[in-house]
Amino acid sequence: MQETEKLFYADSHLKEFDALVCECVPDGKKYKIILDRTAFFPEGGGQYADTGYLDKVKVLDVREKEDVVYHITEEPLCEGVKVHGRINWEERFGKMQQHSGEHIVSGIVHEQFGYNNVGFHLGSDYCTLDFDGPITKEQLKEIEQRANGAVFENVDIQVSYPSKEELAAMDYRSKIEIEGQVRIVTVPGYDVCACCAPHVKKTGEIGLIKLVNMMNYKGGERITMLCGYRALKDYDRKEESAKAISASLCAKETDIVQAVEHLKGEQASLKGKLASLQQKMIIYLAQEIDLSEDVVTVFTQELSGNAPRELMNQLLTRGAKICAVFAGTGDDSYRYVIGSHTEDVRPLCKRLNEMFSGRGGGKAGMVQGSLTGSEEAVRKFCKTAGKE
Repeated sequence: MQETEKLFYADSHLKEFDALVCECVPDGKKYKIILDRTAFFPEGGGQYADTGYLDKVKVLDVREKEDVVYHITEEPLCEGVKVHGRINWEERFGKMQQHSGEHIVSGIVHEQFGYNNVGFHLGSDYCTLDFDGPITKEQLKEIEQRANGAVFENVDIQVSYPSKEELAAMDYRSKIEIEGQVRIVTVPGYDVCACCAPHVKKTGEIGLIKLVNMMNYKGGERITMLCGYRALKDYDRKEESAKAISASLCAKETDIVQAVEHLKGEQASLKGKLASLQQKMIIYLAQEIDLSEDVVTVFTQELSGNAPRELMNQLLTRGAKICAVFAGTGDDSYRYVIGSHTEDVRPLCKRLNEMFSGRGGGKAGMVQGSLTGSEEAVRKFCKTAGKE
């Protein structure tokens, strides 16, 4: 099979082209089409494949094997005919912005820290870079500033095909051993790297590089990066959120952090006051509840957290034989806590779960869980159980 002429290497900004259909064969429910030339880039170098159209036939994926490019389509095309190809340019340009940005960031990290880029994933909405060493938040900010300096310089991104002798004398980055001709992508002053993917022609086309997240990963650092239009969309979303928070707090956008911290302080103070009032309410409630039943059953909508358990303990201290407190969570759903100082409450818990599709358990003196049922039905069950 004659190798495909790869037009994306001659011009990474080529959006449309004409080509001859050399072969079209079924591939499951789809078709594999080979052209004599193509601007569709197959998956490689961490960059996923282009999509688009051949005439009116949609190209879903593009693969390469032994220098032959295969276009995966929904419909067949006749062999020997000329077709007009159109790549999804918005998608391609976005990928090139991310990939060229990755080269700049990886080159800076390699020069400054000596770390290698050991993983690169270019997804449909985000991009991650894995480095084999730690990076601090302060260092990440410095890397981002310098990377954007490369963008603002608007330098030419150079592509070369050095001979074996020239390559041996070069200092360049490469994740894998490459057989045959090596393609070198150079961002002057920032990076020299072996790469098979198309890139923007000038760094200014990247627009903006934002390093939006970082996390420890396999002893190194995983950085999430957004470039160009993706960075702009991220800014738009965050600006919208900042404006909404600003309006809700009646604070300037530049002051929302301080406003939120003030609100958190007020919330903590109110939670403390609420806990104190709830404790007093528990003591009051415990004094008012009748303890004559064998299973003292209490339903409440007001108590949350550990409060139902505290109420149960208050009632047991007052002399209840068995106490069951059911805290409503809505739609006849309840969290329950059942306890006793003298009885094993686990059999009661088991029967309760069986009757009301409940889940839970514990020790002889106390069980906890959840169930679903009407208050009337649960009260009736507990009253009957107490007489058994």
